[in-house]
Amino acid sequence: MTMPGQAVVLAAGLGMRMRPITATMPKPLVPVAGKPLIDWGLDALAGVGVNRAAVNVHYLPDQLIAHLARRERPAIAISDERERLLDSGGGVVAALALLERAPFFVLNADTFWIDEGEANLSRMASAFDDTLMDGLLMLASLDQATGHDGGTDFLLDGEGRLARAPKGGREGYVYAGAILFHPRLFDGFDAEPHSLNRHFDRAIAAGRLFGMPMTGRWITVGTPDVIAPAEAVVREALAGACA
Repeated sequence: MTMPGQAVVLAAGLGMRMRPITATMPKPLVPVAGKPLIDWGLDALAGVGVNRAAVNVHYLPDQLIAHLARRERPAIAISDERERLLDSGGGVVAALALLERAPFFVLNADTFWIDEGEANLSRMASAFDDTLMDGLLMLASLDQATGHDGGTDFLLDGEGRLARAPKGGREGYVYAGAILFHPRLFDGFDAEPHSLNRHFDRAIAAGRLFGMPMTGRWITVGTPDVIAPAEAVVREALAGACA
């Protein structure tokens, strides 16, 4: 399919595990390798031509809104959750009111990746077939991940369909914080607090949730102690790309 022109970026979390840094700033603004976390994802979207992103906000929202106002690409629409957190699924449903009814990316604001070769978002757009798929998740192997201290999330069959991995298992892949969705998966859902896992499980049951293993390195920054190793991975990956 052609590149989707729109995205939702989930940035409303409280960032409790990132304390004390997040006592005074929202987690998406925590800098890693000289760049706020949220800008890694927004720059990836801009780099493949995504021109509009709905960003949800809740904790210390004025700081985040002021930061986003300085961006030119993608254009930012704010999905305001100041009164009540909607969790990942409810956050997407609310943000869809700001987008066109067409396929869209969803990115987590506290994870990012360093592409190797073709941009992973471009690869996802090329792989997405909305006659077969309601969702396509970017996946990372445990060897590609920095900052992830758990097991895998999904198993991938020979046709690219996903199933849940056993809890704490080492086989399969980790969900790498980027999804390409068709909006029909959210039809009938209200903007009430619920997890994206409800939508994952519905799509799995219908055989319509697929995965794409990423290339490059994936980084999730959940606690302050991950910042230094994350920055080391960024330096190494970018040095390799320039060599």
